[in-house]
Amino acid sequence: KSFTIQDREYVSGETYKYLGRQYRLKVDDIRGTENVKLKYGYITINTKDKNNITKKQRLLNEWYKGKSILIFNEILTSFFPLVKKTIPNLPSIEIKRMSKRWGSCLKSKNKIILNLELIKASKHCIEYVVLHELLHFNYRNHNKEFYRELVVLMPDWKLRKAILDEEIVLYL
Repeated sequence: KSFTIQDREYVSGETYKYLGRQYRLKVDDIRGTENVKLKYGYITINTKDKNNITKKQRLLNEWYKGKSILIFNEILTSFFPLVKKTIPNLPSIEIKRMSKRWGSCLKSKNKIILNLELIKASKHCIEYVVLHELLHFNYRNHNKEFYRELVVLMPDWKLRKAILDEEIVLYL
């Protein structure tokens, strides 16, 4: 499955996903520091140049990345106790855009790579991806043992994956 990002103009009224919810975008002129904020049910881009699409895109992507670092690490920290008997050290997280997957595991570097677009999914779905990648530290492939462990630790994983694959991809 390939992820494609629709052409966006980054103008007030467009909708963007964050943690599984749809938010309307507001673009405001500002004289001070440019930033992005989530408030009053809107994602607001405060910028000095409302007509600069590249700058607005960069500001929004930086905001998504900052939120991803916080939330993905929070989820990793909360799920790590489930596997820490078999994985000695808490893995680090790297966030990047990936065109064909939500995440991957680099056991040799004790690292999990997560797709930046995952921040658009609900925490419920992000938890599934994080646990899935943690299990790859013990199971290289998607074999019976991998799925047996996944069912034990997250009995509703199929539902979470279905939501991720069917609903979230539509909005990427």
